[in-house]
Amino acid sequence: MQDGKVMIKNKTFDLIKEKVYNNKRLSTDDALFLFKSHDLLSIGELADFKNFKINGNKVYYIVNIHINYTNICVNRCAFCAFYRNGKETDAYSMSIEEIIEYIKTNYKTNNFKEVHIVGGLHPSLPYSFYLNMVRRIKNEFPSLMVQAFTAVEIDYLSKISRLSIEGVLTDLKENGLDALPGGGAEIFNPAIRKKLCPQKISGERWISIHKTAHKIGIPSNASMLYGVKESYEDRVSHLNEIRFAQDESGGFKSFIPFAFQPKNTAVRNSGFTTGYDDLKVIAVSRLFLDNFKHIKTFFVNLGINLAQVSLSFGADDFDGTLTEEKISHNAGSINPAGLSVKNVKKIIEEAGKLPTERDTVYNVGFN
Repeated sequence: MQDGKVMIKNKTFDLIKEKVYNNKRLSTDDALFLFKSHDLLSIGELADFKNFKINGNKVYYIVNIHINYTNICVNRCAFCAFYRNGKETDAYSMSIEEIIEYIKTNYKTNNFKEVHIVGGLHPSLPYSFYLNMVRRIKNEFPSLMVQAFTAVEIDYLSKISRLSIEGVLTDLKENGLDALPGGGAEIFNPAIRKKLCPQKISGERWISIHKTAHKIGIPSNASMLYGVKESYEDRVSHLNEIRFAQDESGGFKSFIPFAFQPKNTAVRNSGFTTGYDDLKVIAVSRLFLDNFKHIKTFFVNLGINLAQVSLSFGADDFDGTLTEEKISHNAGSINPAGLSVKNVKKIIEEAGKLPTERDTVYNVGFN
């Protein structure tokens, strides 16, 4: 019987392989089979083939800077080690002048193309603060692309301004917003969200906000948080929802799987993800998300060495130089908070790939 099971598994994988080679869409059952399979190298080889068909030998990166403008947040997500209620000694909120000065200070030594901005849901910052922030950055640094505010933040801005989601996004776009980041998706299963982030918007709401952004010409990224005791079925369902949304709107530029960082969080009895699972998530994402051109690897969570290996498992984007990342590091990441362009290019080249600098929406030609 055991030999029979092996034959069935091999036959199933061969059918999946045939689909990939013939550019046919994988089913949710196919994705579930791949997640349950222990043949990581075969899955990785297939994902690398798929990636090469889409992106050739290029691996993209962006010279960017991360700004987490406040860690004060009205939500109390169990997986988050970043948020503060405002009374702690390390609670903070940057003024617009401080944000501008921070960009100026780093811009002198880094010719970055993007400022990436996310923060907590601050209980007292007015709606005008967010519009003024984006406008000031654009006025001071017209060549920078501003990728800012997760769908969770956009929903919060809608509440405090009493405007529709489309109204908020239109205001932000008119003041200089170029794109939305992919954070806040977490894992869509409502039962898991109820445990991890009961105050956060639903998966349906997250998708709706991104589709609205796409409708008015604001591109975005998509993401998934894994390693939070979700099942393989939960992962496949999450990926399927994102793939379906992309079929409808076409506005997602990349997909980022985020490995859960458990330190200093309220999630109990949970450890760091394994390198084995990290590579499998990236590979299956590449194979299943056939309507996404780009799959990112996030060295802040995975570490530089594993992120480098993932470039042979379907990832084609090494993300950015970041300069200073706080959210994952508050949750225990021991990896660098930023990298130099020289180091990023070296890491990519050592993987046998071609470093390709991009901007937020994957325009190239800066090398």
